[in-house]
Amino acid sequence: MNKIAVFCSASDHVAPVFHEKAAELGAWLGQHNKWLIYGGSNTGLMDDVARAAKENGAMIMGVVPTKLEERSMVSDLLDVTFRSVNLSDRKDLMLQEAEVMVALPGGVGTLDEIFHVMASATIGYHDKKVILYNVDGFWNEIISFLDKLEAMNFAHRPLCSVYTVANTFEELTQLLK
Repeated sequence: MNKIAVFCSASDHVAPVFHEKAAELGAWLGQHNKWLIYGGSNTGLMDDVARAAKENGAMIMGVVPTKLEERSMVSDLLDVTFRSVNLSDRKDLMLQEAEVMVALPGGVGTLDEIFHVMASATIGYHDKKVILYNVDGFWNEIISFLDKLEAMNFAHRPLCSVYTVANTFEELTQLLK
């Protein structure tokens, strides 16, 4: 897999471990000649992953909604910029361009991206997966909830067909090779 989308927080005010793991992933992407596809922001974990990726030779595609441009929050590291009217367009473009999606810790925007990819896969629009990078157990409650959905027959097929979990960086990089 060469084109990897990363969903993550744009907040600068999260625990240092999340910044470290975002930078570690970015560095790995660059060192392994991968394309980073992300939301194009110059803040938070988004900036961490992009900066480390660029410093290590990755090509970077930003999918930038107009609201980021209006707020001067667009990264200057982008090799390719896709402009999107809104977040729905952004998700569709990221999904179209990437081969796989990695979800680092994030907020409701990250949840929206994860569920957009999963829902469209369950209906059959694509066969791409989301990898939940479970840094310090960040995704544990979501994973439990997804298990509950499946156990209560709210999933039409096994959800492991649309997402997987990486609990360590080594597990994550094995899934991305």
